[in-house]
Amino acid sequence: MLAQNNFGDTMSDGLAGPMALLIIVLLAIATVLLIRSMNKHLRRLPERFPDQGSPEPPAAEPVARSDETS
Repeated sequence: MLAQNNFGDTMSDGLAGPMALLIIVLLAIATVLLIRSMNKHLRRLPERFPDQGSPEPPAAEPVARSDETS
């Protein structure tokens, strides 16, 4: 008897190559779209942010008191 190569390549129509190409193309398209979206969001940011070296505590809001006389 001759040894047979039966390591998963028994498909006759060969679908693995085209499917891998499709997946690679879809990943490339998704990457391009994500980069474009990121660049659009980065353009909206201001060039400089306000200095946050000395944060001031938020001002306390006055509490409304009711003047009830009983």
